[in-house]
Amino acid sequence: MSEQQTDTDASGGTTPSDGDAAPVPAKKSKKLILLGGIGAVLLLGTGGGAWMLLGGSGKAPAPQEAAADAPKDDKGGGEAGKEGEHFVDVPAMVVNLRSADGAARFLKVHLMLVPGTKMTPEQITAKLPLLLDAYQPFLRELRPDDLAGSAAVYRVKEEMLVRAHQTLGDGAVKDVLIQDLIQQ
Repeated sequence: MSEQQTDTDASGGTTPSDGDAAPVPAKKSKKLILLGGIGAVLLLGTGGGAWMLLGGSGKAPAPQEAAADAPKDDKGGGEAGKEGEHFVDVPAMVVNLRSADGAARFLKVHLMLVPGTKMTPEQITAKLPLLLDAYQPFLRELRPDDLAGSAAVYRVKEEMLVRAHQTLGDGAVKDVLIQDLIQQ
């Protein structure tokens, strides 16, 4: 017969005093509580993230949403009291790049133009073929090295703005926004 000493715990029950027979139910309950807590945190985090992502944060609408809901002025162009809020989408252009090794390299550029004070978006859209004709030779003369580095996008943007001013006149285009600049 094996002798096993027991101690009385605070609740009046007995527990074995040697380490051989540990209370199994206590370990399982700790694991269940821990897993339940982790599950609750994940559920709350996922629910909160979905709520914020779907726009239930109660914040003011983003500028794009506010622009869509704003009343239009009588001229049919922009928002009442704001100038240059409409953009002219320039179709994506794909051109061959000059490469020293003769390998085929391509550049895809997608631009948007911000109209200036002297032209409306409709007038710029009507003259878009002239502008594309001015952009094509510049883009075709680019080399892959010209597009390397962080300043390359800025240089391309500035050159596009200069060509827009030469083609359409000063004040016709306020800014050129580069949407995509992909080299392949």
